Amino acid sequence: MAAAPFKAEFERGGRLQRLLLRYMQTLFFQVAQGGACFRRHSIEERLARWLLMVSDRIDSNDLPLTQDFISQMLGTRRSGVTVAAGILQEAGLIRYGRGRITIVDREHLEEASCECYGLIKAMSGRSLLIACE
Repeated sequence: MAAAPFKAEFERGGRLQRLLLRYMQTLFFQVAQGGACFRRHSIEERLARWLLMVSDRIDSNDLPLTQDFISQMLGTRRSGVTVAAGILQEAGLIRYGRGRITIVDREHLEEASCECYGLIKAMSGRSLLIACE
């Protein structure tokens, strides 16, 4: 879609505008919560949260992710991701190998995650419901 018609539709103040503003609100919330999460929670909790969020976005428990990419996304060293993934795998929550992580026990992975996952998930769901009204 060309920018001019998109902008004109947004400026009409209708449903598209509400949806985009809710999306931005949710995105800002996720960024702010991610910053707080980085300061408060262990790498294992943050990794569990991040894997759950990726799984939600791609609607799959089979995640094509390298430890290098995960370390960049979590703002930590690759060795920290290796240790954290090993802990989650030893607990039977995930299985990981070269460039692939599989969520084996989602329910317990959610329990291993910090509360940020639930907060972000709830905010995303609320925003979508409100925007669709």
